[in-house]
Amino acid sequence: MEGRFTDPGATVHEFADEVLVRCPVCGGCALVLAQVGERADDWADRRKHTRRLLRCGCGYAKDELRGCRVFGGPVDPYFRLPLWLVADCCGGRRLWAYNLAHLDLLEGYVGAGLRERTAIPRSMSLVERLPAWVKSAKHRAEILRTVRRLRASVPAGPLPRAAGR
Repeated sequence: MEGRFTDPGATVHEFADEVLVRCPVCGGCALVLAQVGERADDWADRRKHTRRLLRCGCGYAKDELRGCRVFGGPVDPYFRLPLWLVADCCGGRRLWAYNLAHLDLLEGYVGAGLRERTAIPRSMSLVERLPAWVKSAKHRAEILRTVRRLRASVPAGPLPRAAGR
């Protein structure tokens, strides 16, 4: 058990500018990116931007103007592709993350002995919306093992990036 975790107040939408997914062609790790210069701080603006799907291994790429469909599940909210960072955990429940930063947040929260809420008044943060089984201390060891397994599944080489990033 590590020390202290202070909720940064981040929402799941803040992790959606770079989402690791399974390539629809080869099944390898691919990346869904907000186009260069189109990162938005406002969730409403994020829904309107062009997304780029890139895969280094097979060379697959696709650009589309995609509105957000569904946030908060083990699929990419734009192309609706399965996430790369998803695994069964704690009796068949699914642990998932959009990217490594999202996984870092989950690991920090679950591994902390002291969990503090943010003092910033916002709508409910990602941490506040986590299911009870993730928040439960009895699942800590299994969740942390699953997080390590997910992190190890990310290819060691560079992930695809949009030009200019």
